[in-house]
Amino acid sequence: MHFKNIFKSLKNKDMLKRVMVIFGILVAYRLLAQIPVPMGDAATFKEAVSNLLDKSDFSSFLNMISGGGLASFSIILVGLSPYITGSIVVQLITKAVPSLEELSNDGEVGRRKINQWIRMLTVPLAIIQSIAYIFILYQSTVAANVASDFTPTFGDWALSVTAMTAGSVILMWFGELITEQGIGNGISTLIFASIISQLPSMMTSLSTRLSLIGESNLNLFGVEFPVQASVFWGFVVFAIIMIFVIFCLVKLNEAQRIITINYAKRVHGNSSYGGIKSILPIKLIAAGVIPVIFATAFLSLPALVGQVISTFDPENTVGTTLTAVFSAPSASNFSTLYPDGITPMWFVYPALYFLLVFMFTYFYTSIIFNTKEIADNLQKQGGFIEGVRPGISTAKYLGKVVNHLDLFGALSLGLIAMLPFISDFIFIMTTGSPLGLSISGTGLLIVVTVALENLRSIDSRALMVTYDDFGDELED
Repeated sequence: MHFKNIFKSLKNKDMLKRVMVIFGILVAYRLLAQIPVPMGDAATFKEAVSNLLDKSDFSSFLNMISGGGLASFSIILVGLSPYITGSIVVQLITKAVPSLEELSNDGEVGRRKINQWIRMLTVPLAIIQSIAYIFILYQSTVAANVASDFTPTFGDWALSVTAMTAGSVILMWFGELITEQGIGNGISTLIFASIISQLPSMMTSLSTRLSLIGESNLNLFGVEFPVQASVFWGFVVFAIIMIFVIFCLVKLNEAQRIITINYAKRVHGNSSYGGIKSILPIKLIAAGVIPVIFATAFLSLPALVGQVISTFDPENTVGTTLTAVFSAPSASNFSTLYPDGITPMWFVYPALYFLLVFMFTYFYTSIIFNTKEIADNLQKQGGFIEGVRPGISTAKYLGKVVNHLDLFGALSLGLIAMLPFISDFIFIMTTGSPLGLSISGTGLLIVVTVALENLRSIDSRALMVTYDDFGDELED
């Protein structure tokens, strides 16, 4: 990274404008997270939300990607989940229907049409999800006898659902505005900001636990500190492990296979062209963090359906089973779902999660890295890989390379996503209770990956902005 050029590029008006626009959008996003849904007493519903977060992994995931919008019962409660779900559905249909797959390969025009379909599908999905969550939250307050004096009318329902749907659409618009600035992917940046916004509350909680005076206080070099020794050393070990995991994530994210491309020499009149070499870098994890986000959203929806069914009919075994099977085992629900310790059902969610991450890695890589299209472009430009015939043979060779990389990349992503479950399993077997990581493997992966991608985008644009200055320095 050229950090000197990045700071120098901020003197450019266009670059500074782009950065300020993104910063302004993120500020507006955080302000929206503080506007409550117009449905009765917001404090009453916040109490229901806290209970819901302990029962559903989808709720926890939704709260994470909405920057705490669910926990604060704000109008961005459903967040970007409808847009993510819409993207999954449209991309699956695109791969299944040949005519739509051809449209997706039809350059910018085809991509714009597909993006428009995703936007159109986001609205009804946001409406459905808003109704489901409002209904579940209201029934939760009724069951707890904390909202007996409030009965929402049809107007209350319509206003609340409209506000939440508008909040989801606004977030989708914010993401597209950030993408247009050319500094990273907008949706990923919003999710990144959402996770980062949870860090202050997490650090406050950790410092509170650390400052509690216990029976054995920390004693270093003969000086006694008013903190619990066991908690302190636990945090030290946790911090070391976290640094090691981040190091591995950076290495995995930056790993790539370099393929040398040769260009045939052409003679046109008295001039000759080509005869040079270039490179085609193929990333180990070309799909980035998208497979993990897709897998979490896709796998967690059945738990939401189960909660809706259970709300209508508490005695219905289908709703209870869906909620139990598709709720991620965690510290918050361990004592409720597994009072007798680990059972075979404890492994169902992690196994399905790993499988979906693995599958979505292959699926999304095939979308963003079209080997046939790349092979055709190389052939048109007179490029070839040494020892490989242009055209179909090149496409097959690239496909083989990508599949080998995807195998290791998918396994790596799956292992990272499994970190919370692995740590909880170890602590359950040794201490009888899960550790309950504050930052999951999913959240950490999103933060590291998006930070690196955005920094790389800023670096590239900074080099473009400061190119003339760089050339002048070389001449001097």
